[in-house]
Amino acid sequence: MSAASPDHVGRLAAELREQLIEQRRALAVAGAEATPGLPEAVAALVDDRAALLSEADRGAVAERLLRDTVGLGPLEELLRDPQVEEVLVNGHEEVWVERSGELQRAGVVFTDEEGLRDVIERVLGPIGRRVDELSPMADGRLPDGSRVNVVIPPLAVDGPAMSIRRFAGIRPDPDELVARGSFDAELRDLLRTAVADRRNLIVSGGTGSGKTTVLNALSSFIAAGERVITIEDAAELRLVQPHVVRLESRPAGIEGSGEVTIRDLVRNALRMRPDRIVIGEVRGPEAMDLLVAPHEVDSEQLTNAIELVLHLERHGAERRAAELCEVTRVAGAPAVRAIWSRSERR
Repeated sequence: MSAASPDHVGRLAAELREQLIEQRRALAVAGAEATPGLPEAVAALVDDRAALLSEADRGAVAERLLRDTVGLGPLEELLRDPQVEEVLVNGHEEVWVERSGELQRAGVVFTDEEGLRDVIERVLGPIGRRVDELSPMADGRLPDGSRVNVVIPPLAVDGPAMSIRRFAGIRPDPDELVARGSFDAELRDLLRTAVADRRNLIVSGGTGSGKTTVLNALSSFIAAGERVITIEDAAELRLVQPHVVRLESRPAGIEGSGEVTIRDLVRNALRMRPDRIVIGEVRGPEAMDLLVAPHEVDSEQLTNAIELVLHLERHGAERRAAELCEVTRVAGAPAVRAIWSRSERR
């Protein structure tokens, strides 16, 4: 007996999924005290309705049925691939992945938009997020540390869009960044001195340029006896110090209340006796709070509050430092001076 094609397995799993839902519904309405577990119910349904298939094909149908019922549908196989860095869903018929810095069509689709919305609910539900017409955007962190973002219509014109950025379990230290070519030894030593001297440092760069990776690496230069508070929209930093307090912002609830912003957390962190404050993302007024709150400052002192800027760039699969600049004042006005530049070392 020849093996069933993937399309046939998918169609059969979709049909059986509807029957499975009806079965479970009927048992619930009848008030059944004991219902079989989902894996058992799936196995029984497949054995009953797909008895003519081989054992291997019945197993494939059952796995697909479980995946589409309680898992992440066609995204399951993509997220099992350790080479996949990011999954991008542009509507139910278009799925892309990033591998080694390159975008590729994934070769999988959702059966329909409802199937995609079901997966979105299963992704967001456990992390306390949801999307609907009143709140059509959501952002959060999955249990494994991966970052998820969802936008649905009417904001997403061509159907629900979802991106999942995988969390890299391996966190390179500064020496490993040198070995990779992200830094050179001179820049590593400059940054070690800057952190030891407690200079205020901004790490900038585009999406996926390695900002979080670099912040994690630079944290190794912080003394073990210091109390460090991290503040993020979605907790991605994994510092190695023994005394770290991790804070995470929170969006408003369904009723529109309960929001806790990065700005709120910055202000509160200043009351928590921090030796260091590390902010994962600065996009709004919390930047001013961070600079002003520790001291009463005038405009000249405010300019001095930003001391160093490390800019990162991405070229394909490569993430690397482009320039380290020092913020200075020239003729009473703010200016920057490059103290390390990749272009000068080519």
